[in-house]
Amino acid sequence: MSVGDSSWKTPEMESVHTRFSAWTPFSNKSLNRQLFQERVALISHWFDLWTNKQRQEFLFTILLRCTKSQLRFVQDWFSERMQVARVDFSTVLPRSISLYIFSFLNPKDLCAAAQVSWPWKFLTEQDCLWMPKCIKFGWFLPYTPTDNEYGAWKRHYIACVSNLDWLTPREAAAIYGTLNEPKAEDEELQERQREKYLRKIIWEKITLHKKELFKVRPPWVTGTCCSRLSKSKCQPHLSQTVRDRVGLHDALEKQLVLASIEGLPKLSSCSGSCSYPLLSKQKSWHGVYKNEDSSAYASWPHFILISSRIPAYEMVVESVKAGVISVVYEHVGMTLDSLLYLIGKALHGRRAQSMGILSDGDSREINLLQGYKIGIKNLLKPDVRDFWEKLGSFLATKEEGGHVDFFVPLGASEAGIEVLSQLSQLTGTFFTAPTGIATGSYQHILSDWLGPQQDGPPPCIYFSEAKLQAWCSLTDVLEDALKSVRREFSPVFKELQKGISGRMIGQFIFDTMSMTSILNNQDIAQALADGLMELSKENSERKLQRDSADKRTSAVRELLQSERKYVQMLEIVRDVYVRPLRAALASNRAILSAANIQIIFSDILQILSLNRQFLENLRDRVQEWSSIHCVGEIFIKFGDQLNTYTNFFNNYPVVLKTIEKCREMTPAFRAFLKRHDKTIVTKMLSLPELLLFPSRRFDEYLTLLYALRLHTAAGHVDRGDLATAIDQIKKYKGYIDQMKENISMKEQLSDIERLIWGCPILLEMNRYLIRVQDVVQLHCHDEEISFSLRLYEQIRDLSFFLFNDALLVSSRGISHTPFERTSKTTYQFIASVALHRLLIEDIPDSKYVKNAFILQGPKCEWICATEVEDDKFLWLSVLQNAIKSSMNK
Repeated sequence: MSVGDSSWKTPEMESVHTRFSAWTPFSNKSLNRQLFQERVALISHWFDLWTNKQRQEFLFTILLRCTKSQLRFVQDWFSERMQVARVDFSTVLPRSISLYIFSFLNPKDLCAAAQVSWPWKFLTEQDCLWMPKCIKFGWFLPYTPTDNEYGAWKRHYIACVSNLDWLTPREAAAIYGTLNEPKAEDEELQERQREKYLRKIIWEKITLHKKELFKVRPPWVTGTCCSRLSKSKCQPHLSQTVRDRVGLHDALEKQLVLASIEGLPKLSSCSGSCSYPLLSKQKSWHGVYKNEDSSAYASWPHFILISSRIPAYEMVVESVKAGVISVVYEHVGMTLDSLLYLIGKALHGRRAQSMGILSDGDSREINLLQGYKIGIKNLLKPDVRDFWEKLGSFLATKEEGGHVDFFVPLGASEAGIEVLSQLSQLTGTFFTAPTGIATGSYQHILSDWLGPQQDGPPPCIYFSEAKLQAWCSLTDVLEDALKSVRREFSPVFKELQKGISGRMIGQFIFDTMSMTSILNNQDIAQALADGLMELSKENSERKLQRDSADKRTSAVRELLQSERKYVQMLEIVRDVYVRPLRAALASNRAILSAANIQIIFSDILQILSLNRQFLENLRDRVQEWSSIHCVGEIFIKFGDQLNTYTNFFNNYPVVLKTIEKCREMTPAFRAFLKRHDKTIVTKMLSLPELLLFPSRRFDEYLTLLYALRLHTAAGHVDRGDLATAIDQIKKYKGYIDQMKENISMKEQLSDIERLIWGCPILLEMNRYLIRVQDVVQLHCHDEEISFSLRLYEQIRDLSFFLFNDALLVSSRGISHTPFERTSKTTYQFIASVALHRLLIEDIPDSKYVKNAFILQGPKCEWICATEVEDDKFLWLSVLQNAIKSSMNK
């Protein structure tokens, strides 16, 4: 038909106009319906003849062509005709899984779930759900439930909550007070408005930060923790995927590391969820049982905490009285949480009547742990404040006679007294410390103590007086002797706890010492002490009314006396060593050359000249001493000439090397030192030991200056000069401490390099060792199954060397000598990982593995386990703290 003929179409022809088909009518509805029914019948006939696979392919093709409304129609049709069965998961799933699901509910939701059905009521009242919630608040059952008893912990929780006397923070502040001064009403209103405004800003920043993290994170990363429990079986390895395939930037990698740290087990669940190895065996004094018998106070033990940084700490451990609980802790490689863990474990849920802390420090701060010098500046930091608040919960209250005794001379300065005052307000416990007037290494322990002592002087509470005085007088000598003893006994005592090995070594040293003379001196000292006590009883009122002028005079006299002893020790170097050597040189029988004499003794002789002039000025001032006289100006003049000490300390390593070289190369000098070292004239000290006195003198200067300023009135003329002198001496002491620390770190890193085969160079600026941890490396055969069913095998022994910026991994081997009991440990370098690129995962305890965890580096992964649970918690706590510190730099 031509185009021109299209105008001749009839209405009949128009009615059969088709769409999408050559034979389907478009406008004729009846014919369209008839044809549609025929097609449906034909397709149904074909569908009946097809196989099951063909039918599935046909349905799949049809469903792909359907729109959303058509798919919704199919769904509604199935919902009406094919009812989906709704079952209770608690009746289908295993009971352990149902209990795990219910463990995520809080107590209020658990009580609501108990009203749903009898199966839910039975499950939600199980003791395994309610016991952790009670232990979290320190609420313990006063009895052991029987096997058939049901819901005991739930009833105990409800009883504790119903009798709970709680206060809001502002109500508690109004009753108990805070560290801040009370504010006026308008100031308090402004503070509330400021808090509200800051809280709003913080929430906005948190919300914005979460949105940004959600945009950049991979789809498989949850953003909350790095636990493998949340991984699917088809999920690739986290470290390999994130680092090798996706190539995330440093900011996201930092977030992953921090997330892995937050996912680590805490103190109450060190080795997996629902694990309370310590608290479940204890009975606590917390909770609703407050009506304790007052006679129980006498049974509360005394507790002493001893730092390993204390010189000859083994002697101190051996001096502890029977019945006093002692804990020796490592100064390096510990955190505040780890220290609380050790204290809680030693007390076993009991409270202590008193607690002594014997650690390093001065009159302003306590060097409690490495990186934690507790002073007025950092006392209110969240982690430090939380530590002291928790520590106060281990002690009896102030009304019950509880007190904390610092064996650090905090009572010798205003800053130290302020620290004690704030700690007392923070914990509600009485804190005391020695005044530190007696100078010398740890001689302040034997001086006067602040506050009343109801049970006697604190040293008498914890220690045997004879052994403690022997330790105080021979600290430096004992430390030098114990260095070699520790080296010899370390292989034998390696498996023992530090407190046990320390007591054994201390007993060995005391047994080898001549205790007869010590006890005789102790009898004389005791007789003098009894006489002084009688005199003090007669003049008690006069002693209590002694003013600051008398104390200031005592401090000045102590300064003069200690300076005289210091100059005498320097004169020993001149008289015993320098003059004979120069005389031999002048008589052409030289023992040392003039150059070597100049290198070794020139700086120490200049120090002697400077301090002799300083001593003369002090002596002249003290001879005409009165309350109006000043010593600050003398110290300022002395501080302006400290360049002499700077030359000595800069040349000090060269001086020691020169002495050793001359000793080896010159037989005459070796014989000379053998005749003069460690004689009565030299106070039983050698030449290198005499050269140590200048570095130790500045600690005594600072302690005495703080004591002088403490007892100097605010309007006194000397107060300003004393403050200036303190700043001078304090600055110079910091310089000396930094030199000591650098030399010590350098030697320590060099020792580690020599110890580990194939170890790279470790000497870098500001790097230091934190902790060494021995573990075993494990291997899992099948990582696809659940953690609780995984089997592990031990591959080898590893040792982790944790530094402040990296983790060094080495293998550990033990070699035995024939016919000997002793063994030698060898180390082989494996890898080193920067801390900011290290991921940590915890492995929950199961019947196949205990105390396990995973460390993931950029290229390697180590599945490890410690021997005991305490080691795992302490190691993860220290590692977590080190990673956070490295990221904050």
